Amino acid sequence: MSQRRVVVTGMGIVSPVGSTIDTAWDAICNGRSGIRPIASFDAEHMKTRIAGEVIDFDVSNYLKPRESKRLDEFIHYGYAAAVDALEDSGLLREDSAHDPERIGCALASGIGGLKTIEDTTEAYLKGGPRKVSPFFIPGSIINMIGGFLSINYNLKGPNIAIVTACSTATHNMGAAMRMIQYGDADVMVAGGAEFATTPTSISGFVSARAMTTRNDEPERASRPWDQDRDGFVLSNGAGVVVLEELDHAKNRGANIYAEVIGFGLSGDAFHMTAPPDDGEGAARCMNAAIRDAGMNPQEVDYINAHGTSTPLGDVAETIATKTVFGDHAYKLAVSSTKSMTGHLLGAAGGVEGIFSILSIRDGIIPPTINLDKPGEGCDLDYVANVARESNVRVSISNSFGFGGTNGSLVFRKLTD
Repeated sequence: MSQRRVVVTGMGIVSPVGSTIDTAWDAICNGRSGIRPIASFDAEHMKTRIAGEVIDFDVSNYLKPRESKRLDEFIHYGYAAAVDALEDSGLLREDSAHDPERIGCALASGIGGLKTIEDTTEAYLKGGPRKVSPFFIPGSIINMIGGFLSINYNLKGPNIAIVTACSTATHNMGAAMRMIQYGDADVMVAGGAEFATTPTSISGFVSARAMTTRNDEPERASRPWDQDRDGFVLSNGAGVVVLEELDHAKNRGANIYAEVIGFGLSGDAFHMTAPPDDGEGAARCMNAAIRDAGMNPQEVDYINAHGTSTPLGDVAETIATKTVFGDHAYKLAVSSTKSMTGHLLGAAGGVEGIFSILSIRDGIIPPTINLDKPGEGCDLDYVANVARESNVRVSISNSFGFGGTNGSLVFRKLTD
């Protein structure tokens, strides 16, 4: 195993709580929800009529009208977050000298271009094959975030798109970390994006009984670990980071947010949509990440949990945390920023990884809002309702997806 160290030097976000790092982080630290009634289509006939839609994003800041028309919204979000992350890293400055063959992309989506697929299917049914755009396929396939970014910014390093449902962004960030450690690249743009608040998508999740129906109180609908939780809220957005080999970053004088020191993966081998009751797959995943980091569980200060606000998942993750950390589980701060953002599916790990990094930078642990009374079996410190100042040295970001696919990342404050 190479000893090359990996750090975070850039971040970009598009989310229901804000589409810049500063606005999103301010909302999270102040407990402001981004959940609202669905505005992008008429959802009046649906059981779930709320979502975490993005309201402050202007694609024209990133793409020409001709380009944006050819690409699904999830690509808009992922591309914009990636460009912002590159800008933040300083790699786009005119005086920034770098080898394009040493910069790659690991960017994907959990579901991909659903809206484009829906719109194209409708056009086909009404007008036949001639109504299908030649840009239908390239404008909706999952790997086109990295494809389009690499073309526009001449990034010739590894270009991959790992698709693992709600673990997508976390797995792409972890794979990017590995590529840098092993010398396949010096810099990787990594994360995920999603635009899933479409009629068929919401109908599918409702049919699976995974979504909340608390339509009259959108901002209070996502309530991880609360006794009245009844499912997650579907959301859109993107979270992207620039990962870089430590010496490469230092040599160009880059701002370093944190070090990425551990990555763990596991499979539940249990059920298509539900975790095992004891969360044993999640526990193995966290243990693998901690082992990869070469540290003791007691050194972890904060976990940004998967915490979706589902009856089964929240308890399973709590049990998994106790399995991994023992008595230290009760000393840890554990919170779910999904209480404010909703669930961004393939983008969730990117957004939550960014919040985990910012908790280290600023010494602030985000709250879990809407946690009025913890449900049965939910007895950890979930940082209920109000953010907390704390010296966060090590944080973990968890992502667990349909199909039983799990991912955990460990971030540490850079001290040397």
